[in-house]
Amino acid sequence: MVSEAIHQRFLRDPLPGRLGSLAADLARIASFSENPRNQRAVAGLLEEGKYFAEWAAPDAPLETQAILAELQVMLAVWERRWLNGTPALSMRTEAQRKSDELLALAGLT
Repeated sequence: MVSEAIHQRFLRDPLPGRLGSLAADLARIASFSENPRNQRAVAGLLEEGKYFAEWAAPDAPLETQAILAELQVMLAVWERRWLNGTPALSMRTEAQRKSDELLALAGLT
């Protein structure tokens, strides 16, 4: 579970910053998932990403809300597979692609 302090800090950011934080988590997932020693870190990022997607959605335009909802489901599937020891083969590349997409949506690229 993500702490209340992280929740409150996340909500203080404007929407572009929130999307940027989620994009950063996705980029870390893409990078960290290459090394099996990062098992716990990736699991934590997958968990945090689900919350970030949920918390960013209420202030986002409808199209972005749909992207965030889809991303939240994707993160949940990845998390389940990661914890079961059968990570999705496409997780690394898809996480990076989604990170880039969110940065563009936020106007941060």
